[in-house]
Amino acid sequence: FRKHREIAGMKFQLVGCSHHNTPVEIREKLAFSKDQVLTALREFRGVFPKSEAVLLSTCNRTELYTAAQSDTSIPTHQQMIEFLAKARGLQADEIRSELFVESDAKAVKHLFTVASSLDSMVIGEAQILAQVKQAYEVAVQESLSMPLSHMTFQAALKVAKMVATNTTIQQRRVSIPSVAVCDFAKDIFERFDDKKILVIGAGEMAEETLVYLKGEGAKTISVVNRNPAKAEKLAKQFDGKSYGWDSLIHQLQAADLVVSTTGASEPILDAKQFAEIHKNRQQRTLFVLDLAIPRDFDPEIADFSNVYLFTIDDLQSQCDENRTAREKEWPKAEKIIEKETAEFMTELNRRMTGPTIKRVRELASEIKSRELARLINKLDTTDEKMENEISHSFDRLINKILHPPLESIRDEAKSGEPTGLLNALKRLFQIKE
Repeated sequence: FRKHREIAGMKFQLVGCSHHNTPVEIREKLAFSKDQVLTALREFRGVFPKSEAVLLSTCNRTELYTAAQSDTSIPTHQQMIEFLAKARGLQADEIRSELFVESDAKAVKHLFTVASSLDSMVIGEAQILAQVKQAYEVAVQESLSMPLSHMTFQAALKVAKMVATNTTIQQRRVSIPSVAVCDFAKDIFERFDDKKILVIGAGEMAEETLVYLKGEGAKTISVVNRNPAKAEKLAKQFDGKSYGWDSLIHQLQAADLVVSTTGASEPILDAKQFAEIHKNRQQRTLFVLDLAIPRDFDPEIADFSNVYLFTIDDLQSQCDENRTAREKEWPKAEKIIEKETAEFMTELNRRMTGPTIKRVRELASEIKSRELARLINKLDTTDEKMENEISHSFDRLINKILHPPLESIRDEAKSGEPTGLLNALKRLFQIKE
């Protein structure tokens, strides 16, 4: 891990884990609830009072971002790992090899990529942007998001919106549940808050589909499963109600949208059985997502009026089409992030040089004022025109002397972190932090 450098300069860095590089068993141990995030940030402030911090924790990632005006104010990557471990009651050695670390431009680019949903398990999902924003707002609440992290996270939110606006990444869903809800169900229903949702089965596919339905506003959710305990667990997770298998027919008669994901070896409902259900539904629209393999619903059910039945094969073809279209958009999204990262770092470095350049000019102006006053007194003249000409000559002389070194610092700021020349200038002019 990087050791602290003696030179000063704004620093932004990251330690984290995600579904890309860390097994779920470790991610679970490193996950923070909202209350735990608050506690951790308060503890961080006590240990590293001069460093800013933002802690992002979702089901697929935990990332600690830190920022400070200099290397001497910010914790090292090793200290950040130790802090995360302690906050979750772990030993640093348990997690060190499972974490990744980044600094400065690479850390900024990673944040921009995460906020833009290009690093998500389901590329293009919109939830991560809200989670990034919430993590930032919690840090602001705890006074741990100050000028540098404020500037960085505000830029990340802006970049995410640019990617969403200028590409179709977020419109190209590639998971079966996301396509089922966002590309198919939304074509049938304009709203979901007034619809009765029935889930048959209680596996991962059912759970993920409910996540998207909840995101679209679904409120009335019923779960039917042969295992009552599993049904109750899934229903409770989404503020729904669970029912026994013997209530399946009744629930089908009441439902507007059905998600079926059982592991049955044969269809759980044939066309003859559905005919009676259909008669009692009084022509109300029924949307069925049969996500089971083998299929849960007899294909002939699709022939009934006002019934829209889609199987996993229907959804998979849409997923494949979306994936192809999204791959074409990926370079465009990456180009936006690359460009915005470079511009952000240039602006960051410009701000970094600004105070020193200003102080150098102030010192030069102070020297000029003293020497000009001494010269005017010595000349013993009251010619205002001559005094102005002499003053302008001093200004031109100072500007010509300072222009090359200050321009070199600006050029270095455009190409990278200007710590070398900047610190040399500070030493030469004896400018303190």
